[in-house]
Amino acid sequence: MQKVFTFIITKLLGLYINALGYISPKKATRLAYKYFSEPRDGRLLKEQLPPILKEADAEMITHGDFVFQMYTWKGTGDKKVLLVHGWESNASRWEEFIAHLKRSGHTIIALDAPAHGLSSGEEFNIPRYAEFIDIIVRQHKPDYMVGHSVGGATALYYQAHYPGNSLSKMVVLGAPSDLDTLLRNYTGLMSLNSNILVLLQKHFFEHFRIKTSEFSGSLFASKIRINGFLAHDKDDLVVPFKEGKKIADAWQDAKFVVTEGLGHSMHDKGLYSKIYSFLFD
Repeated sequence: MQKVFTFIITKLLGLYINALGYISPKKATRLAYKYFSEPRDGRLLKEQLPPILKEADAEMITHGDFVFQMYTWKGTGDKKVLLVHGWESNASRWEEFIAHLKRSGHTIIALDAPAHGLSSGEEFNIPRYAEFIDIIVRQHKPDYMVGHSVGGATALYYQAHYPGNSLSKMVVLGAPSDLDTLLRNYTGLMSLNSNILVLLQKHFFEHFRIKTSEFSGSLFASKIRINGFLAHDKDDLVVPFKEGKKIADAWQDAKFVVTEGLGHSMHDKGLYSKIYSFLFD
């Protein structure tokens, strides 16, 4: 019943935005962008943190008008791994993977994305997430970075736009490639018409100087010169497999691992063992 209710509300909202697009394009754009960029899940309460995050050393970092949360599981080894979660999630999504990484004895770092976990803000976008990552990379100099979903897309964006850093290896799991694909999927889900899609594309250019047709994980990957491990599941219903394939075809120094039956979460001991070997062997 809840799914039916959500479906109806989503379609009614889409119809409203479509109508508003002819009367007040600016208001329609703001509303359409709001529902595209504001996560509805993934927040955490400081008093109710998952056990895995309570184990870590927590630090709140200020960046301009924003603050973001960083967690550190200190190890005795000389390597550091930075974990970058995806949409409507938070640093606790790495709980199973952290258990595998701890065997290495190296330090593990994770952060909450903008508008996720304990980090501030209501809007998520990849360039801002990359700014958060850059602060951590410059201060703590991690050797490796692992990103899932939109976190993986952000990792690709980061390495293409902030080269020459401390990273020597990168892992990307279940990442989308093209912003235009995300926008078309979103407008399809909301039943938004082509006029609203054009308004959204215009909004990205006016506010972020981003041409959506050129904002592509495969384009970013083509500029990356460090070793990569890229994995995508054939049964991913959130980010189609073809998105991962686009990135794999463009990233010349990446190993592409195809999985089946893991879905979008990609939690799997076998996959984690392969990642562990890629990073540390």
